[in-house]
Amino acid sequence: MKRSPHPLFAVLLACSLTTSWGGVWAQGHTGHTARKAPNPAAHGAAAAGDVGQLPPEVEAALQRAKVPRDALHVVVLDTTPNAPARLRVSAQTPVNPASLMKLVTTTAALDLLGPAFVWRTPVYVEGVVRDGTLQGNVYLRGSGDPRLVVERLWLLLRRVQGLGIQKIQGDIVLDRSAFDIAPRDAGGFDGEPLRPYNAAPDALLLNFKSLLIQFVPDRSANVARIQVEPPMAGVQMPTSVPLSAEACTDYRSALRADWSDPARIKFGGSYPMACGEKTWPVAYSAPSQFAGRAVLGMWQQLGGQLAGQVRDGTVPANLLPAFSVESAALSETIRDINKFSNNVMAQQLFLTLSQQQRGVGSPEASREVVQRWWRERVGGEAPVLDNGSGLSRDERISAQGLGRLLQVAWGSPSMSELMSSLPITGLDGTLRRSQSQAVAHLKTGSLRDVAGVAGYVETASGKRWVLVAILNHSNANAARAALDALIDWTAKQL
Repeated sequence: MKRSPHPLFAVLLACSLTTSWGGVWAQGHTGHTARKAPNPAAHGAAAAGDVGQLPPEVEAALQRAKVPRDALHVVVLDTTPNAPARLRVSAQTPVNPASLMKLVTTTAALDLLGPAFVWRTPVYVEGVVRDGTLQGNVYLRGSGDPRLVVERLWLLLRRVQGLGIQKIQGDIVLDRSAFDIAPRDAGGFDGEPLRPYNAAPDALLLNFKSLLIQFVPDRSANVARIQVEPPMAGVQMPTSVPLSAEACTDYRSALRADWSDPARIKFGGSYPMACGEKTWPVAYSAPSQFAGRAVLGMWQQLGGQLAGQVRDGTVPANLLPAFSVESAALSETIRDINKFSNNVMAQQLFLTLSQQQRGVGSPEASREVVQRWWRERVGGEAPVLDNGSGLSRDERISAQGLGRLLQVAWGSPSMSELMSSLPITGLDGTLRRSQSQAVAHLKTGSLRDVAGVAGYVETASGKRWVLVAILNHSNANAARAALDALIDWTAKQL
């Protein structure tokens, strides 16, 4: 049976978007400007190793977008390794791949962890329970689960209550020690700290550190009712906002939200009645406080009492878990990462690669793990890695390297899991609005001056080609028609 995302999760994936293929971008795609790599094929000179020429329809689309041909790095390969390239243009140059880098992270994870891998979040109870009161602490130990969203937190705390605990005389302790990561400025990448795609990874990542604020018009009262998930302890928020007769153009600006005080969120404007129901996902303005407020808020909503506080700490060495909650399998998780280009989920997975090998995950250790895996399984020059999601100014890989990776993945036991995680042209994910007429499973990548696709294109006869095409140019996103034309051309190759 095909799985549908939980409504809360689907909103987080789809509603924090800043633009897309043909009109709507996903979380992994931002307005940030990437550094342009030097190109040896400048001024139209053929780069070493080029095979064939860009199709005329691709050249024409580039010209319409005012993008020079040397900004396009492309390779079309047989799925069989070492077969001659069908097309290769400027494919050897390392460039910024944007979210195409998620292919490296997810392919390595399928190979190193296996498609059935799951994250387990153990819960520990310290002390004895008498008459519904625990004389001690409850510990939640994060393991890097990328999708510990609202409904799963609710189920976890219900299981705590299933142990006969209604009041905790001690504390609820959050153990984040599985990851060793430095604090970072949520707005440091592109100046958008309230965008959920900028959420930082966390060993105990709850609901992507984001609020889901739902507005429901009540015409009889002339207000829009406000509902918020998850419940946040100690945070004041209005329960309604006045309705207006304005057109539904930019309802977020019309609300005049004030996020300056994390404990008191205000709306100074109104909500257009014409918008109907809307859900606004917002990264919490004090991300370090999010987990503590969310856990306490959910515990209180369930009728639980806490004499102490929610705080960070570590599980005592000799304490055994009372139970664990499991994530979905990796094969399912990478569908969310690749189809919707979810950055923080990709970073969680990236850190998990070193956490599983070394006990504690860190960016530096994960870079070493992936680069070693690349040398052993893929060969050639390893990519330059940062956080494994592509939301980076520094990550680099060549079109040829990505093509070689996709050839290796095609011959791997988990090929079907990887391919089914990729968006399908014109149908779903970040390619839902693609204008290509071909049938293709392709990961997309976008930054302000990066646009790309990488994956598998099917011909009418059933043959599949590996296609990688990356544009690095200030007008890259105006040249998406060139990528669509290249997909269609690839589908016609015999």
